[in-house]
Amino acid sequence: MSIKIDESWQRLLSKEFKSEYFKTLISFVKEDYGSTVCYPKGSQIFNAFDSCPINNLKVVLIGQDPYHGANQANGLCFSVNKGINHPPSLINIFKEIKTDLGHEFKEKNGDLSSWAKQGVMLLNATLTVREGQAGSHQNRGWEVFTNKVIEIISKETNNTVFLLWGSFAKKKRKLIDTSKHKIFESGHPSPLSANRGYWFGNKHFSETNKYLESIGKNKIDWSL
Repeated sequence: MSIKIDESWQRLLSKEFKSEYFKTLISFVKEDYGSTVCYPKGSQIFNAFDSCPINNLKVVLIGQDPYHGANQANGLCFSVNKGINHPPSLINIFKEIKTDLGHEFKEKNGDLSSWAKQGVMLLNATLTVREGQAGSHQNRGWEVFTNKVIEIISKETNNTVFLLWGSFAKKKRKLIDTSKHKIFESGHPSPLSANRGYWFGNKHFSETNKYLESIGKNKIDWSL
């Protein structure tokens, strides 16, 4: 299983990579990838990092688990490979962007890598999953690692926007220095939450751009 990670993150996370919990985690991941079908493919496990070096970082979007269906996950939270139908949460994200900013989205393109290249880190709390088994790689060490990532971002950057959607993501607030970063919170875009009125109308996409422009940064083009 080939694993690569952007050099800027390699330097900041070198202590984590040498830790015992991380060695145990990677041993488990390699074993599971070797004996079962897991997602995303090995070369994309750290795609959120490779696609968004820390010096390019503007926005952090926190997800929970990779998609566990065939050919869906590509290492970026909420994102799916081109040609794959949009999962329910992504459908609702696109609906909100259309209402908020007027962008239309193609049915078979849910690849959010263009967001990542503009400085949106699409970070799942757990970076791997077994096929057809949601949450199967939780509580193995990934959450410890990604919590550290959030702490490092909070410490090493300024004026970063954190998008916390749903109760799981909102718990990450305690890892963020709110005196120097901007946090937007809402319900999760999943149908269960969105249809109860906790997601639609949050305007997080336009509000993020307003904030970025207010501090002299280029706004994100949320279209694909």
